[in-house]
Order: sequence, then C-alpha cells, then structure tokens
Amino acid sequence: MTTDLSGARAGDRGYSPDFLGLQIAPPTIGAALQDDTVRLDGSEVIPYTHFSLALSKSRRFARWVAWNIDGGTLKKISRNGIPFIKDARIPAEFQSGDELYSGNRLDRGHLARRADLVWGPLPEAKSANIDSFFFTNITPQMDDFNQSSKEGVWGRLEDAVFADVEVQDLKVSAFGGPVFHDDDRVYRETRLPREYWKVLAYVEQGEFKSHAFLLTQNLNPFEAIDFDEFRAFQISTAELEERTQLQFAADLRTADAFTAPSISGDREPLNSVADIQW
Repeated sequence: MTTDLSGARAGDRGYSPDFLGLQIAPPTIGAALQDDTVRLDGSEVIPYTHFSLALSKSRRFARWVAWNIDGGTLKKISRNGIPFIKDARIPAEFQSGDELYSGNRLDRGHLARRADLVWGPLPEAKSANIDSFFFTNITPQMDDFNQSSKEGVWGRLEDAVFADVEVQDLKVSAFGGPVFHDDDRVYRETRLPREYWKVLAYVEQGEFKSHAFLLTQNLNPFEAIDFDEFRAFQISTAELEERTQLQFAADLRTADAFTAPSISGDREPLNSVADIQW
C-alpha cells in the first residue's frame, strides 16, 4: 500500500536557525557556485519538514542539508509504503531519481537521516517522515555502506552524541552533504560523490559545541567493494570549508575545538565512536 502524500512538504517548517537558542545559519554557497544552485521562489534554501537544503543543478544532488533533531520528542514511525519521489516544486532535470538507482547496487541514501526528522506532534512527525524520501535528500551510496548493519561509526554519529554527551534539552542541529570532485566517477551520466561530510552542533552545560566529520567512500571497482574501503575521519570546520567550497556559520567554526595532526599522513580514521573528540 502506498502512503498518501497529500499534505507533505510543510515548507514553513524547514531547518530552524534558532533551534539551539542562538542563531546558526545554514551553510553559505560562494559566488562562483551561485549559478549552479537551484532557486525556489528566489531563494537557494529549499524547505521541508524539519530540514532545508540547497541543490546543485549540474550534480543534481544537494550541496548541503541542514536539519534539527529534538531527541525528547522523537517518534517511531514506519517507513513502509513511502515512495522515493522527485519534488514537483523543482524542475525534474535538476534531480536524480529512479533512473539512477534501478538495476544496480546503488542504495538511495538519506542525507538527513529519516530517524532524526520524525519528532514533534504526530502529524508533524509524519510529514517529516514523508518529506525525508524526496530525492533532493538522497544521494547514491553503495549498498553495503548504506545498510544499517555496516554503517559503522558514520551511521551512529547522531546517536553517539546523545549517548556520550549531556546534550542540553536533547536538541541537536546537524548539517551534511556530499563533497563534489570534478573527477568523481561518472555512471549513467551522473558523477557519483565518493566523499560525504557532516557537522553536529549542540549545547552542553551552557557551552555551544560543534564537530565536523568526513567519510571517504571508494566507488571503484563498482562490482566488488569491501566495508574496509570506507573511512570516517573527524576534521576541522576550516578544512571542511576548503573541501566543500561552503562557508559555515562563524559560531560553528569558533565552537569546533578539534585539533588535527600537523602531518596529514598521521591522520587516523575513526574506528569507533570512542575515538571522537567531543
């Protein structure tokens, strides 16, 4: 049975910049990338229930997604019967849909996790559940990376915050997206991102904190890939800005206390959530 999509896309309830009690704006796209950014009603920010995003025309994926997580009101809602669909508000030519994912090992991977979005009053949580399945929030990920049993550290970052940190009011603001490279592998006329990033922000004992992470995903060879080829790293917000050509809110940069090794070759991947510098 297919879920009724009427009422989906509650656009006035997108990412909230003041969710944590201070203004944390979503990432800013530089002038050089503005012409490649989809605009909805004149704005590069496209809102959904509990999250917003900016979409690249040429890559047909989000450059960034920003979402709020209210851990105190999370709901358990089934995903059964909800289809992945393109957003009718946006020209289909700027979205990658089923034509990319059918007949191969590519999974439809959520950028803003569905489980993070289903909070608040039940009607609102249900709307967020549906909205999370729009292709604008999806990127291609190899099936053995995206399956929950193999997500490793990357798939547990948000859960680890609530488990290891005294998060004030159980509220987290998160940002994530792919890193676009000109030499990303082309498949079905689409360049597949091989790296992803994520930033988690929260308040602990009155102190605002922020942490940035990078996932390197090797999509070559296409038919044979092992979990060992995925590596998650904690990085600085400054480095993330260089990699993504995005500018993050000044408070995120200031609150990020991560210190990277002086020699890049000494950098170690995150083997468990215990390796994270909270």
